[in-house]
Amino acid sequence: MTTLLEEDVQALEQSLQSGDDRIEVSLSRETAALVARIAKAKAEGQEVVTLRGYDEVSPAEAGALLRMSRPQVRKLMDRGLLPYRMVGTHHRIPVAGMKRYVAEQRERRATALAELAELQNDLGLLE
Repeated sequence: MTTLLEEDVQALEQSLQSGDDRIEVSLSRETAALVARIAKAKAEGQEVVTLRGYDEVSPAEAGALLRMSRPQVRKLMDRGLLPYRMVGTHHRIPVAGMKRYVAEQRERRATALAELAELQNDLGLLE
């Protein structure tokens, strides 16, 4: 963490110890932008997920992040769609691998939707 971020963390933690419902604290622009993005997402009803700083997650954590069950994650791992490594008897999935899987699925869906739209157009199903 940079010195500026460390100072921001200390300032936030000290302000939060007061127990007041509202706090005033001076933050760097970078930290303020991050806090604003998180607050905006929560205000819009979005789920905000933070990882504990590791590059890998367990299948259960991957399931929560991918919005699917742990058994479904294991199926993706078994089919080679999600990379993983073994740490003793535990599976660990790289976060970068999960991001790659999500991007590939998004691209696959976009292609399929474009093909469907073209087929509908060819059949005259669109107005």
